[in-house]
Amino acid sequence: MATKTTKSTAKKTTRRRSKTKKNLVIVESPSKAKTIGKFLGRSYKVVASLGHIRDLPKSRMGVDIENDYTPDYISIRGKGDVIKELRKDAKNAKAVYLASDPDREGEAIAWHVSNILKLDDDQKNRVTFNEITKDAVKEAFKEPREINMDLVDAQQARRVLDRLVGYSISPILWKKVKKGLSAGRVQSVALYLIIQRENEIKNFKPEEYWTIDADFKKGKEEFKASFYGENGKKVSLKNNDDVQAILSKIDKKKDFDVTKVTKKERRRQPQPPYTTSTMQQDANRRLNFRTRKTMMAAQMLYEGIDIKEGAPVGLITYMRTDSTRVASIAKHEASNYIHENYGAEYAAIKPVKGKLPEGAQDAHEAIRPTSVYRTPAKMKQYLTSDQYKLYNLIWSRFVASQMTAEVIDTMSVNLQQNGVDFRANGSKVKFPGFTKVYKRGTEKDNLLPELTEGDKAKMIKDDPAQHFTQPPARYTEAALIKTLEENGVGRPSTYAPTLDTIQRRYYVRLVSRHFEPTELGEIVNRIIEKQFPDIVNVQFTADIEGKLDEIEEGKQNWINVVDKFYQPFSKEVDAAEEEVDKIEMKDELAGTDCEICGAPMVIKMGRYGKFYACSRFPNCRNTKAIVKDTGITCPKCGQGTVVERKSKKNRTFYGCSRYPDCDFVSWDKPIGRNCPKDGHFLVEKKVKGGKQVVCPNGDYKEEVQK
Repeated sequence: MATKTTKSTAKKTTRRRSKTKKNLVIVESPSKAKTIGKFLGRSYKVVASLGHIRDLPKSRMGVDIENDYTPDYISIRGKGDVIKELRKDAKNAKAVYLASDPDREGEAIAWHVSNILKLDDDQKNRVTFNEITKDAVKEAFKEPREINMDLVDAQQARRVLDRLVGYSISPILWKKVKKGLSAGRVQSVALYLIIQRENEIKNFKPEEYWTIDADFKKGKEEFKASFYGENGKKVSLKNNDDVQAILSKIDKKKDFDVTKVTKKERRRQPQPPYTTSTMQQDANRRLNFRTRKTMMAAQMLYEGIDIKEGAPVGLITYMRTDSTRVASIAKHEASNYIHENYGAEYAAIKPVKGKLPEGAQDAHEAIRPTSVYRTPAKMKQYLTSDQYKLYNLIWSRFVASQMTAEVIDTMSVNLQQNGVDFRANGSKVKFPGFTKVYKRGTEKDNLLPELTEGDKAKMIKDDPAQHFTQPPARYTEAALIKTLEENGVGRPSTYAPTLDTIQRRYYVRLVSRHFEPTELGEIVNRIIEKQFPDIVNVQFTADIEGKLDEIEEGKQNWINVVDKFYQPFSKEVDAAEEEVDKIEMKDELAGTDCEICGAPMVIKMGRYGKFYACSRFPNCRNTKAIVKDTGITCPKCGQGTVVERKSKKNRTFYGCSRYPDCDFVSWDKPIGRNCPKDGHFLVEKKVKGGKQVVCPNGDYKEEVQK
């Protein structure tokens, strides 16, 4: 009898449990939902909104200018099923928590979800955390807060401003230049900077200058020194006559006197941990990562990686930040790790503090590993190649920032004969400090022989060299991001989409990792610069960013900020409609006829550059890619030649000119030689430091060509 009662009670308990409502947590992505769900346990259901669920309509302005710039938000096309499921889950939930990312955009997503689900505005249902670890997530759920409307308004103001600019200028560009063009606040400044740099390069006039390097000898030891000046004063050598005048004063048979020896100890401090901008710059310079690729890899590292510890875990803190601040607990853990693995002398008592850029909000910590004990070596087996490379960079930079300075012994030697001064500089690392973990460029000892004042040294060879001043370099992605940040244009979350947009519109192209403006980009910039000078004014755009920050801090009303911008801007739009003449993008004759209808083929401008098209378009829609013939015989058919083509994603590849009769294709450029080991064709592959000739079929390699 007792047994039956126990079974009956168990059934009732199970039934009661199944009816117990769960807490609903809404995040942006499925991977983040999976990670957080395992931390919170069975009493929570974690689902993803898949990013934004409401936005301004694509087909029209969507901003009621006459009614305080009220945005007309609509459900995003394709999100109907997601919204339906969210409403269903919210209806059956005990409580609803909004746990989107801890920034303006994340706050806006939470607000839109709250509106769609008709949640109480005063309800404390907003949960934020800077890292997706079990302790951080559980701690955050202990203190939910209300949605921060200042953050929402700042994001809303940015969205409305960008819409007003884009949907006012873009139609003018469509009418006056060609369809498919666009303009935007930050992208227009980025394009302007690239074109300004190009103009500097075009207008640059090189100036001649000379140097004199020389080999000296003291006893059996040789060292190098360079011409400095005369009688202790710096002298510039402008031409060969200046060089010969100096050399004529030197008696090769006589020794130089060592007139001064200066020994110092130089300390080189580590850099602070990464912000979004510095991470993007370093990943571009060190890993050759495009900005979008960097942010995608960082997003995955933040949202959670399965490292076989029972639940996925976020390996880095939030990756959109302009702060170099580090939590005390992270500093303490790093100090312990450094003591254990390198020694007490490597652990900084007061770690380096970075200088915040102007306008930085310091809302989040710097980008760092969530635990320094998850070393790159331990995590490598769980990460993709890109994830590992970026994680290694973030981990190394953070650990180095908590370490002591590198100490370098330096030695400067002045040598003189007949009033002619040469100077030699030497250095030797005395203590490696942070460079044990994070190298900054090439760090090699440059040793000089032991010299003292009054010593003699003989010049054994002089080497005069002619040089010319160089124009400023074109912007790389890293350099452009640095310039935008230094000028206060844009914010961490805007750089990747900005650079992506100006390339997709074919305003610029990347050539050898450097931005070059296209003809189309120069035309668009010319119109915007003339008709909308404030839009390409770096300081004006930076001031707008500052006002957005003030909205976030509750110091400005977002409607007033938008109105102050729009009133003069709208007059410029009206004037541009009247003043801008239509620009005919004339087609060039290709010099060949259409193989379908016989009409002349022309060269047209497309999304990814120029292409061949029939002059009778749209009556004849024949098009062909413009290919670059390498002159190398096709290694497959031996009849055609290898030509350079572009994929749909604008990636360069190589194929046979006889396609489709010959289907030869290669991502790497064939060089016209075969492998001496197995006879397979050799290709030229881009590697760090230059290019390398390799055999795709084996392990044959030839040294890097710089």
